[in-house]
Amino acid sequence: MVMGQHSERPWASLLDVFRKMGKRIFGYFEQKEAKAGEVLERDPSPGSGLQCRPPAAAASGPLFTSFDLPKAILLGIQDAGFERCTPIQERCLTLSLKGRDVAGQAQTGTGKTAAFLITVLDRLIRSGPKSGTNPSALIVAPTRELALQIYEDAKVLGGHTPLRMTAVFGGVDYEKQARQLKEGTDIVIGTPGRLIDFLKQKVLVLNSVQVLVIDEADRMFDMGFIKDLRYLLRRLPPYDKRQSMLFSATLNYRVLELAYEHMNAPEEIYIEPQERTVDTVEQCVFHVGLEQKLPLLLGLLKRENWERLLIFCNTKAGVEFLAAKLRGNGYPAEGITGDLPQRKRLRLMERFKSGELKILVATDVASRGIHVEDITHVINYDLPQDREDYVHRIGRTARAGKTGKAISLADERNVWYLEPIENFLGKKIPVVWFGEDWLEQDKAGRVRMPRKEPYAQARQKKERRSGSDRPKMMGAKKHESGPGRPDSGRENPQESPPVRSKGKKPRKRRAGQKEPSTVQAAASREAGAS
Repeated sequence: MVMGQHSERPWASLLDVFRKMGKRIFGYFEQKEAKAGEVLERDPSPGSGLQCRPPAAAASGPLFTSFDLPKAILLGIQDAGFERCTPIQERCLTLSLKGRDVAGQAQTGTGKTAAFLITVLDRLIRSGPKSGTNPSALIVAPTRELALQIYEDAKVLGGHTPLRMTAVFGGVDYEKQARQLKEGTDIVIGTPGRLIDFLKQKVLVLNSVQVLVIDEADRMFDMGFIKDLRYLLRRLPPYDKRQSMLFSATLNYRVLELAYEHMNAPEEIYIEPQERTVDTVEQCVFHVGLEQKLPLLLGLLKRENWERLLIFCNTKAGVEFLAAKLRGNGYPAEGITGDLPQRKRLRLMERFKSGELKILVATDVASRGIHVEDITHVINYDLPQDREDYVHRIGRTARAGKTGKAISLADERNVWYLEPIENFLGKKIPVVWFGEDWLEQDKAGRVRMPRKEPYAQARQKKERRSGSDRPKMMGAKKHESGPGRPDSGRENPQESPPVRSKGKKPRKRRAGQKEPSTVQAAASREAGAS
């Protein structure tokens, strides 16, 4: 009996352990669901969307009319729809309107573009009419899209001023841009490569620049433009003869070194460095399998009340695939990648800004180049591998005090990037659990991706289109005579160049070994004949 009692006790203790573990596990999931329900409450009715936390208040700083600005600039601010300053605008304008140099760290979409444009316009208007055709202000941006967006904002804010503005970037309109610079302009907005090109062609002269602005300075380092930027800065007037402003997502050591080397004791401005994202962006993440990823995206497009949507993928092939799938399911979507021709890129961006195109699928190359104010939703179809890219992606929505939503889909391939992103943000991204009724069937069927042409064929087509007289790389006659040909310097151009026999390769001589003389060579031939 005693033995029986002792033999039952281990089994009873194991059952108690399993009961306790079960209670803890089920209690953990119940608590997690309750927390998720507090943050994001699901509504099963289609089109209801995600009920997220109430948005934070919009810009509540001082009125722009409280600054001593010319009337023409105030009218431009009114046309842009601005009334009160954001924190970066308030702190920047307080210093920059007095002529101080500024190095500012601000989040994407906080209104820093308007801050430095208002400063530039105010400085040039107060300085009076200039003599000559050289520009008085230079604004440098890392990407073509960002330069074009700054140019569009400058035209709105300076629409009531007599100042002339020119956008200078690669890919399009070389002759048109050069003609505008020769005719004279007040403000030049461009990328480093095209600016240096015009500078070397002596179309652009920078010795009259009064105001310099460097936007997205950290991106200049990331994209390898820092040498080009330093080349431009060395062609400008001394730092004590001009006003300089620098803005960056992070004021790290490299950016501060650049600032103190080429600026006049700049005032550093930090806007809530502990907050990595704008509070008005409602964030959430779905844990989903690869086979359910596209059906879930289609379901979200039906449930969410979106007006303009930006979807990010990690690869060019992913962008093309997803854009084709969305079009096959009845959604007007286009893809934009880094190798897209500039004219087509500009047409797509114009359609997206005007509202004609509702869905744009992009890679990270466009994450800092797309500046559209009315993007209501950003969807990370693929989680970014770089944690900072997450901040730049979701910064495309909720711009200038507006609200927006950022939805991320974490599958088994890229869920590993979620923890570094949350550590970088300093907080957890709320998780939303979905049911089978959230999934929509894919009606597009199989998508055939366009085959890439071999490099040689693509090169030949490009040369035929350009009508170049240069010798072709593949399939060209290499030794034609005539002016400009490689063989035109030969005494008798009709003679063909010496052709090496297709036998064995000549034996290589060792270092220091002398070439055999003619006598030695003849003796070796005779010895071989005998």
